[in-house]
Amino acid sequence: MVLGRTAAYLGGVLLSAATGLISGLTLIIAIGSQNAFVLRQGLHRSHIILVVAVCSLSDAVLIVLGVGGLGAAIERAPVLLEVVRWAGAAFLMGYAVLAAVRALKGEQLDVADGRGRGSWQAALGTCLALTWLNPHVYLDTVLLLGSLASTHGTPGKWWFAVGAVLGSILWFTALGVGARYLTPLFKRRNAWRVLDAGIAVVMVALALSLVI
Repeated sequence: MVLGRTAAYLGGVLLSAATGLISGLTLIIAIGSQNAFVLRQGLHRSHIILVVAVCSLSDAVLIVLGVGGLGAAIERAPVLLEVVRWAGAAFLMGYAVLAAVRALKGEQLDVADGRGRGSWQAALGTCLALTWLNPHVYLDTVLLLGSLASTHGTPGKWWFAVGAVLGSILWFTALGVGARYLTPLFKRRNAWRVLDAGIAVVMVALALSLVI
């Protein structure tokens, strides 16, 4: 009897954690401002450990807050959502302009001379802004994941959160560290033009989706 209950409990834990992992990866892998920034930093091999850590930790905090019930509280504060929505749209449009300018100018990757790396303070600030000023993060991570987690009950929802956090860590690490294998491709100026043009289009689309 005891073994049966233990097996059932462990099975529930694994199911909740696996569901959280898959749900988290499904939302995080979608193209967005965070992923675009992590990819660029990974290609430049610029402060990538810091960037991956900030993105993963931010997602972990938001996931825990969502599972803990913050999503329900946010839904009852439409004014707050409006402020975040317009601030996020403005920031994404600004980032799109910078990406468009880079696409027009073109750049060339040269890891050896450290070009384009920038300071860690700039990388940290941009990473935090792209995460915490992006309303999509709150909609996906806090509201949606929080709602999905609630279907697993009181103990199970926290294992769901563990799985979602693990998915975030795995993805950002793979994206940031794995980007170096694309280095030969991005030694060509046209490859950077295509990437930055794509980033600009995505940022504009995200900004418009917030205000329309």
